[in-house]
Amino acid sequence: MFWIFAGGLTAIVAFAILSPVWRARGRAEPAAAYDLRVYRDQLREVDRDLDRGVIRADDADRLRAEIGRKVLDADRRLSQGGHGTAAGRPLAAGLLMALLIAAAAALYLREGVPGAPDMPLQARVAAADAAYRDRPTQAEAEAAAPLRPEPDLSGVDPEYLDMIKQLRAAVARTPEDPQGLQLLATHEMRLGNLPAARDAQERLVRVAGDDATAAQLMQLATLMIEAAGGLVTPEAESVLAKALAKDPDQPQARYLQGVLLIQSGRPDRAFPIWRRLLEEGPETAPWIPSIRAAIADLAWLAGDADYTPPALPGPDADAMAAADDMSAEDRQQMIEGMVAGLQQRLASEGGSPAEWARLVDALGVLGRTDQARAIVEEARARFPEPDAFAPIQEAARAAGLRP
Repeated sequence: MFWIFAGGLTAIVAFAILSPVWRARGRAEPAAAYDLRVYRDQLREVDRDLDRGVIRADDADRLRAEIGRKVLDADRRLSQGGHGTAAGRPLAAGLLMALLIAAAAALYLREGVPGAPDMPLQARVAAADAAYRDRPTQAEAEAAAPLRPEPDLSGVDPEYLDMIKQLRAAVARTPEDPQGLQLLATHEMRLGNLPAARDAQERLVRVAGDDATAAQLMQLATLMIEAAGGLVTPEAESVLAKALAKDPDQPQARYLQGVLLIQSGRPDRAFPIWRRLLEEGPETAPWIPSIRAAIADLAWLAGDADYTPPALPGPDADAMAAADDMSAEDRQQMIEGMVAGLQQRLASEGGSPAEWARLVDALGVLGRTDQARAIVEEARARFPEPDAFAPIQEAARAAGLRP
């Protein structure tokens, strides 16, 4: 059936392309001959306009001279040849079309799967379920994941590193202390030492038992997924399920649940989860950019081709218009005031990672690197999770701050 459909469609397209060439085969004429007829008609029209008094004699002479030059040029082109060029055009067009069809068929036979049978929806769901059941374990995924480079600690404050050593020693002495394990997991993540952070977080969840919070479980699942090279393994899925059982609205756990469904070939189930996350926002949440980048394709795969994601919030039109009318000094003062207001609000009320990243970026643009570095350190304490801290870290790199 596929070959019949493809062949028929190819024939229709080829006929539509070649038919104008074939129709013109017996009546084609050089372009110069057509131009000559047009110019002669224009000369006669000049004479008629002169007889009617529409134009003056000097205008008529000027027009005749101009048209006469065009007649001489067309006559020269006609005398140089071109009578026989149209005869070979249908044959050349047909050969070119045949070559293109042959090349397309050869490419499909090489890169495609000619003998592949149709896959009904039921078979697709069965294949997705099989892929879901056959996922590698956490140990297998970690063994197959690319090796991570050792974290570069050359730019880290030696006093901070000494404090981490003391914290490790304290946790080794009291391995059941949940506060020490929480601090160790947080600071190991800051250093980029993910295996140690994952080990501390895993011990923290084990010590907490049934009292482990949804945030602690979600953080453990995130570290497991990172260690597995981004794959949501059955073990990580089990931890995510526990987090969602404690807090069904935990947004990052829901985001990772959508990642699992996409990896398992079930965009139809992932789309409602990500769609709701996108609609709930906030736009500054760290998972929103990933969802926005994929939601249109995900909707199409889920069968909702008409889905339109929520519009991005635009800038303050009044502020932008006011800035355009300001002098350079006034504009600088306005920027300083906006940065100061944002900094004060984040210090007193807190904010999203994207807002902290915006503040770091603005301070870097203003040249206040020391102040920007202090803001980054404060943000580390507020956002210990790698995914949440990622936009702030990226803003710090853009501002030229060393990690």
